[in-house]
Amino acid sequence: MEIDRTISVADLSSATTSVFELSGRKARLLAKTWDTSRGTPVFTVAGKYTARGWTEWTQGFQYGCPILTFDATGEQDLLALGRQNTLRFMAPHVTHTGVHDHGFNNLSTYGNLRRLMLEGRIAHDDWELAFYEMALKASGAVQAARWATCSGDGGYVYSFNGPHSLFVDTMRTIRILGLAHQLGHVLMGENDARINLLERAAQHVLTTARFIVFYGDSGHTYDVRGRTAHEGIFNTIDGNFRCRSTQQGYSPFSTWTRGLAWAMLGFAEQLEFFHAIGPKGLEGLSGVSYDKVMAICKRAAEATCDHYINDCSARDGSVYWDDGAPGLAKMSGWRERPADPFNDHEPVDSSAAAIAAQGLLRFGRFLGSAGDRYTRAGLTIARTIFAEPYLSVAPEHQGLLLHSIYHRPNGWDHVPAGRKIPCGDSSMWGDYHAIELALLIHRLAGGRPYYTFFDDVPRATSAGA
Repeated sequence: MEIDRTISVADLSSATTSVFELSGRKARLLAKTWDTSRGTPVFTVAGKYTARGWTEWTQGFQYGCPILTFDATGEQDLLALGRQNTLRFMAPHVTHTGVHDHGFNNLSTYGNLRRLMLEGRIAHDDWELAFYEMALKASGAVQAARWATCSGDGGYVYSFNGPHSLFVDTMRTIRILGLAHQLGHVLMGENDARINLLERAAQHVLTTARFIVFYGDSGHTYDVRGRTAHEGIFNTIDGNFRCRSTQQGYSPFSTWTRGLAWAMLGFAEQLEFFHAIGPKGLEGLSGVSYDKVMAICKRAAEATCDHYINDCSARDGSVYWDDGAPGLAKMSGWRERPADPFNDHEPVDSSAAAIAAQGLLRFGRFLGSAGDRYTRAGLTIARTIFAEPYLSVAPEHQGLLLHSIYHRPNGWDHVPAGRKIPCGDSSMWGDYHAIELALLIHRLAGGRPYYTFFDDVPRATSAGA
């Protein structure tokens, strides 16, 4: 990747304005045309959003998109769209016991609405605030109950595949446990056992860093520093780690780039969160200390961000869906030129780039002056994807960020007529994270409050929490 060493947040002001203008139009268009009896929109086919049953993990993005756009523009109809549909449709996601996606669905909706109220962007109402907070508390507890233990006094929130499966994706959804803890909540178990949500969040982070991220210092044949596996497989009898696997990547031993991006952003946000909690907030947790979790998160964030920049991205910062995808062998020198969404061999995944860019910006900010390389890399990627051919300017296209890939191995992504690979379509998570990236840059450029999922000043937690 060729990083622009001079780029600043101010340089992207017109680009973020374009993102917000388009995202408002797309949100209104989808609201007018989507038939809710079809379920949740997941990705577009020839520019029209479609549902795809696997797990219900994208509805929060659907309603989070207008909420984030309101945050940037103040357009009240978008706030109403997001708020009313959160009330109408999101309750089942709060109590969904079958997924690892609570942070995706419920922080994107209830979490953003609560944050806007606390910032004074929405009129304060005690009962409305209590409603949002109850949803977030319940969501965090339900997510924490989806728990498997592993060897070494650790554990993890297991994926929809079952207790044997740890997904890299959950590094971004684990946030819901941290916020629920800040709100004073605990998970009540058998015999009234009080289960600390922060402890489970921290243990999940440490387990992911240990088994999903490579650091270039093991004897594993395919150990490349910063590479991530999509999935870790554990023996559910004794908790021992068995092997790495993948659902959406090319192989367990290549880098599925959206999984890498989830890790980059997840570890960067956890650094911000644990720093805000501070050493005192982590006292007394089993197998966790402030110094330990901060050091491990920093190591994982640095390794994954470096791997994206040095090994996975094309010259302009965009990425193909997997850095080991076999068709890349037919694209000699693909790292040395801008990514080509219209090539004949392997698809680009712009959603991975949008997620990764936010991770780079957050990690760079956390490091201060020492993180300038990461900050400029994040802004370079944003400049790439906030313009054509990635930004969807066609008024009839319902998506915002083009060239997003869902599940290449399963062949779920649309291949347009006359093309050999998927291109030209969007996803709910890609659109949401493009808007979220634009909002983060917009706030940084305008000196506005820094956008986080958590409260800057932790609340006093319940006894035993």
